[in-house]
Amino acid sequence: MDTADLTPEAFSLTLSLGGRYAGEQQWALHGERSALVARVQTDFGGVLPGVRRVQTSRMHPRLLTSLGYAEGDGRGRPGFEVSFDRRVGLITLRQGRDEATQPLTTEYHDPVSLLLWLRQLTAQDGGGPERTHAQLTGGRVLIQRLPDAEVDGAACSGFFLRPGNAYVYVEQDAPHRLMRLIQPTDFGPVEANAQPAGRRTVQGRERRRRV
Repeated sequence: MDTADLTPEAFSLTLSLGGRYAGEQQWALHGERSALVARVQTDFGGVLPGVRRVQTSRMHPRLLTSLGYAEGDGRGRPGFEVSFDRRVGLITLRQGRDEATQPLTTEYHDPVSLLLWLRQLTAQDGGGPERTHAQLTGGRVLIQRLPDAEVDGAACSGFFLRPGNAYVYVEQDAPHRLMRLIQPTDFGPVEANAQPAGRRTVQGRERRRRV
């Protein structure tokens, strides 16, 4: 796939915890040289501490396997980075001042590319097999298909990811939106739901009033 053919995409999710507003997540995707690049900015707030997390993933534009991943607060150098050097067959992981390498023996996903890959599976063949797996640098992720569900009026394919016990719901019809993500945290399960048009402005005003 030629990255020049990739249409830039942007969408937003609203976070909630126990039914209460907990922040927003902004996704932006674009082609860059020979890669698809996704930037995900999560601004926690409301009932959660006000923290920003920025994740950047460079992916193969067709396979959506990871070419590189970084995570931080968006200010200065990322606190965590992973790079894949296929020429020498090495993975380099950096966290703060620490650096480690390991052999590159298979294709990997990162936390962002994995979600987009599940979206691709849904778009291509309704979600793929009942059970499959993906390899992340932290270990193997088992992916189990869930019964189809309706989320905000949209028919969705559901996935359950272990370890992590996360739930992912992807719209079955185009544009195959990420409709709902549920991730356990120390505060309880945080739910991220696709924002309807105009929702971001309303939520932003609500958050400013609470500050």
